[in-house]
Amino acid sequence: MKSQSVAIPAIAADALLPRLAVLGAVLLWGASFSTMRIALQDLHPWSVMWLRMMIALACILPLYRTINLSAYRKGDWKLLLPAVILQPCLYFWLESAALGLTSSAQAGIISASVPLLVAVGAWMILKEPMSARIAAGLLLSLAGVAVLTMGGQATDAAPSPLLGNSLEFFAMVCAAANMILIRILGRRYDAWTLTVMQVVTGCIFFSPGLIHLTHVPEGVFTPRMFSILLFLGAGVTLGAFSLYNWAITRMPASTASAHINLIPVVAVGCGFVFLGESLNAMQWVAAGVVLCSVLMTQKFN
Repeated sequence: MKSQSVAIPAIAADALLPRLAVLGAVLLWGASFSTMRIALQDLHPWSVMWLRMMIALACILPLYRTINLSAYRKGDWKLLLPAVILQPCLYFWLESAALGLTSSAQAGIISASVPLLVAVGAWMILKEPMSARIAAGLLLSLAGVAVLTMGGQATDAAPSPLLGNSLEFFAMVCAAANMILIRILGRRYDAWTLTVMQVVTGCIFFSPGLIHLTHVPEGVFTPRMFSILLFLGAGVTLGAFSLYNWAITRMPASTASAHINLIPVVAVGCGFVFLGESLNAMQWVAAGVVLCSVLMTQKFN
């Protein structure tokens, strides 16, 4: 009897910890939309991304002995290379451009399409079955994103919502593809090593951002800007990706991606509080359609 009472909490903890990790990653990602927009008001997108990557790398360097590359096998580069190119390189490139054109609230809502895109990717790449319910949810989500985009009007906060939302959607495609690859690579590689690979690749890819920093006027790097960059680099780029990569190696990709449904809630809330952003009536309806389409594809046990 005693051994059984000890085993039950252990099993619960094994299931709970990955969910807490992915929840922490989602909260950080949701808050990053508004903070990224604030940084983009004074800095070039590539400069922000390079600084984020360098801050993350600075946090990694003292822990370099924990990086384990012994899992590498001949031919792994065919999966590792596209994984790190998709995210952070293409993902952050597209998203940083998108956030200069659309509001953080709209971008956050579009991120809700990731679970559906992961399901489609798993069907195409991993040959996992895709039910009619998921297919219908994907079509409904795409319709919602289209209405959300077309219903947006150009404002100071969102000068070109059509282009910005389109770029954000393509960023989500890159994120979904990366999640599937990380799930495959996680069978042998530990999450920390995969995260380090992403950060190092990002530092190299976004290094042209260093050139733009030479043209930054005085007074931009205030304590507020430093705190934003520290949050984006250490908290989001390193912290969120480490948490998510760890979680996704311990739960199905579809289960982990389902938690991304919370990103729009956090993004819209932070956009309202920090940037005064809002959606018009048509966009609220479209946002509801996107979230409902995601919920209809999830199984609640």
